[in-house]
Amino acid sequence: MTDAPSSAAAPWDQDFLPPAPPWQGASQALLRDVTDPWVTAFEADPEHDFSPDYADTRTWFDRLEAASPWIRIEVFGTSPEGRPIYAVIASKDGATFDPAKPVLLAQAGIHPGEIDGKDAGMMLLRDICFYGKDGLLDRANLILAPILSVDGHERASRYSRPNQRGPRIQGWRNTATNQNLNRDYMKLDQPEMQAARGLLNRYRPDLYVDIHVTDGLDYQYDLTYGYNGEARSWSRSPAIAVWLDDVLKPAMNAALEAEGHIPGELVFGLDDNDPRKGLSDGGLGERFSNGWGAAAHVPTILIENHSLKPHAQRVLATYVFLETSLRLLAGQGAGLRAAITADRALRPAQIPANFMPGKAPARMRSFKGIAYETYESVASGRREIRWLGEADPEPWSLPHFLSEPTLTLARPKGYWVPGYRKDLIERLGLHGVEMEAVAASTTVSVEMLRLGKPEIASQAAEGHVAITVKAVTTERRDWTFSPGSVRISTDQPLGDLVVLLLEPQSSESFFAWGMIPEVLTRVEYIEAYAIAPLADAMLAGDPQLKAEFEAKLAADPKFAGSPGARLAWFYKRTPFYDDRYLLYPIGREV
Repeated sequence: MTDAPSSAAAPWDQDFLPPAPPWQGASQALLRDVTDPWVTAFEADPEHDFSPDYADTRTWFDRLEAASPWIRIEVFGTSPEGRPIYAVIASKDGATFDPAKPVLLAQAGIHPGEIDGKDAGMMLLRDICFYGKDGLLDRANLILAPILSVDGHERASRYSRPNQRGPRIQGWRNTATNQNLNRDYMKLDQPEMQAARGLLNRYRPDLYVDIHVTDGLDYQYDLTYGYNGEARSWSRSPAIAVWLDDVLKPAMNAALEAEGHIPGELVFGLDDNDPRKGLSDGGLGERFSNGWGAAAHVPTILIENHSLKPHAQRVLATYVFLETSLRLLAGQGAGLRAAITADRALRPAQIPANFMPGKAPARMRSFKGIAYETYESVASGRREIRWLGEADPEPWSLPHFLSEPTLTLARPKGYWVPGYRKDLIERLGLHGVEMEAVAASTTVSVEMLRLGKPEIASQAAEGHVAITVKAVTTERRDWTFSPGSVRISTDQPLGDLVVLLLEPQSSESFFAWGMIPEVLTRVEYIEAYAIAPLADAMLAGDPQLKAEFEAKLAADPKFAGSPGARLAWFYKRTPFYDDRYLLYPIGREV
């Protein structure tokens, strides 16, 4: 056991968690007896509150692969600590998938403490191989990434997730390099996410399911799930969202309810201490799987099982979700593929970006709440919420706030990325972006952006120091791009994603993540003994400049009282000033 607190008398056994409502769902029949030769470690545990470690999980899958012709294990990456990252592929097609069959890619353990998908996937794959569910592979294929963050999975203890009821040994949220992989869908910093993107690009899943466990409010739902564009809200992939609304959601909810589960729409409370204040969609950012999926036109569902429900209840709900997904793809996958094709053909001229919570609710929604009371906490000095573990008999009607764009970006014809930024070019390649490299120096007429007053964040986040810029001005330049530079057309399925990555005002851009800081450094300076006489001469010879300077003095007393600022004003207007200071190095074709 690691990371154990020093005081054995302290109440670390999670008795502080609210009680869980009693549950006896029909899906418990999926559990196999401890005497079964293919029982999983989760099932074999008397309390069904255990999830095996990395080595035991891999050993179990290796045994499954050896016993079944339909299972193969594919290593698709290596973690920072040197562990293989692998996928378990279930197919009757052999090494090459039948292109007519839809593909489900289920990903577990991007946050390793939230590992329900691994245990559910082990059970489902076992039942496909040996217990009569092989028909699921007749018209669909399944790829399970059981543990994406393998290093975080192995930093395991009883103390990883204090807000979550089981499993009793849980992995750590971040990686060995202390990175949150669920913020890395756009910048692609980490080897785990680079490997995952390679897997996605190689198999092109028709449905991508990202399995998490949420914190926050208590409520009756044991499995919540969502996708951008739900209930006809805005999405970068509207046709996909309609299929998920009209085909997947009703069938999925019916299947879960038939097995005794309570499915719900993915929502987040505005105020965990005042649950009736309302709900939000949690944001549409492309750094998350659902936001990236909408931008990349990959149908993506984010599952957030409820942390206060027992591990067994959550695992069984996930099993039902995965099995139902395979059945839906087999029966109605053609409609989803048509939606994907339609969305990949979109080329919007205006691209909404930088989503923030809306100021007014978009709708009222019915919500299955849990009864609660408040009490005065000596520790916090305020009234705190106490969940009672009892279903509120009457549904709540809560305001639901949706995210809204705060920026609209115009779609250029393309971008030019200089060859010396091989790191950015490589990341674009990992995304699957189509690019044309130039073999010789090439001069083109492009639009360059001058950044106005960038602001650097006061602290690091996700291994980066963010930079924001609220205003830019454009300059037409004939710019020479060195060999190895690339031209990127936005007339491609990933064109929206390209815009979001390369426009510096986009909150998901490489620039916003602090990855192009060199433009903030001004080179060369001029001494006062040189600029002062030059400035006097400029005033004497240019009446318009003189009028502009005098207006500045009158309007800005602070400027007027600063000799240094006054001389800098003139220096900026001379050809000696660094022309590339705050000039964004990526060119636009418009």
